[in-house]
Amino acid sequence: MRFIVIVLLSLWGAAAQAAGTVLVVGDSISAGYGLRQSDSWPSLLAARLEREGFDYNVVNASISGDTTAGGRSRIGAALARHRPAVVIIALGGNDGLRGLPPDKMRENLEAMARAARDAHARVLIAGMRLPPNYGMAYTRQFEQAFAEAARNTRSVLVPFLLDGFAERRDLFQADAIHPTAAAQPLILDNVWPTLRPLLTVKTTKK
Repeated sequence: MRFIVIVLLSLWGAAAQAAGTVLVVGDSISAGYGLRQSDSWPSLLAARLEREGFDYNVVNASISGDTTAGGRSRIGAALARHRPAVVIIALGGNDGLRGLPPDKMRENLEAMARAARDAHARVLIAGMRLPPNYGMAYTRQFEQAFAEAARNTRSVLVPFLLDGFAERRDLFQADAIHPTAAAQPLILDNVWPTLRPLLTVKTTKK
């Protein structure tokens, strides 16, 4: 799997013109693996922010294949560079696919969330789930790790980024892992109700 970093500014205006920044720190699902950049859900988020009258740009610092350990190692630099008002942490799927310990994943999520809060950002953690073939005990611990991390850091939680369509094969690419372009609005719809209360800056544009 190729590794990519996509940095997306608001579709209408440069970063310097926006009052706030939403930073997305995720893996291939948020990086838009296999899709046009404009089709990824963070790009759609930038468009919705504009449409809804919120004065934010979106910086997508997602890397395909990344784990929570990788996100933990790089979030400090991203926070210092972009000074976000809101941070969306959408990592953990690759930890699960590799069978990494859920407790360590939770520690990494908490470290990222605390770093973001220390930088005066509001934090949203987006959870993932695993198929049952990983075993009932592991999948339960994996899912609970996201809720525990959010609770322990006073972050808000989207329990499952792919909620409502994870069983729909037609909304996934040939690898059966990465959502198609048609699924990206559904991902955004899962994020938006939880993200919306974290947004405080309305545009002054006429």
